[in-house]
Amino acid sequence: MSAVKNVIKDNYNMMLLNNYLKVKIKESGFSKVEVAKTPTGTRVVLYVTRPGIVIGRKGTGIRELTEKLENEFGLKNPQLSVEEIKKPELSPRVMCNRMASHLERGTAFRRATMWTIQQIMENGAMGTQITISGKLRGDRSAFEKHVAGILPRAGHHADVIVDEDIVHVETPMGLIGVRIRIARKEKYVPEFELKGKKEMEQKQSLEDKKKEDESIAKAESESEIIKIEAEKMKAMPDTMEKDEELMK
Repeated sequence: MSAVKNVIKDNYNMMLLNNYLKVKIKESGFSKVEVAKTPTGTRVVLYVTRPGIVIGRKGTGIRELTEKLENEFGLKNPQLSVEEIKKPELSPRVMCNRMASHLERGTAFRRATMWTIQQIMENGAMGTQITISGKLRGDRSAFEKHVAGILPRAGHHADVIVDEDIVHVETPMGLIGVRIRIARKEKYVPEFELKGKKEMEQKQSLEDKKKEDESIAKAESESEIIKIEAEKMKAMPDTMEKDEELMK
């Protein structure tokens, strides 16, 4: 088999593995997986928000997952390790899955979008962009793009600073696509430095955010987090849903 075919086969297997893990360990807040071949086998690192769900009681969950990866995905002697994501709000895949869950629960798309942007920016992102498309308000397909902060869109800086992910949500109206792009401060270069807020104000806002999110930190799974966020969303200001209902 040629080198090109090997690359295509590896990429295809990684896509299948990502899709499997996205469904299998959804409740753990799966973000990404890294696979590296070693002389003794295959090293697999899972990045999640709730490692305990993946590991399971007395390690039963991770043993079952190891057998699955070896038998169905052909990984030789897989050695799994689980890493906790310290700030899930800065992971595009985690936020895509949370926003998809809100849309599936019937939350208005614009309210879910504004809530997601608020969570991302309050947790220290340099900028974010959410694009949502599909049958949002009626029979015709439409799309909306919402941006906050500073987000480089092209060139080397965009490749280094920005992470993105896409998810598709099945709703009674049809399929809705959500794309989230997040620019992280720790990767920024001087020309994209945020200005306008003093360091003391930023520290204070982060401290207030930690106090507000104690209930979310205690949640044991992504489903519990979605329920908590759904309750908090009800207190958000109107996002023009009533005006749109009157116009129909």
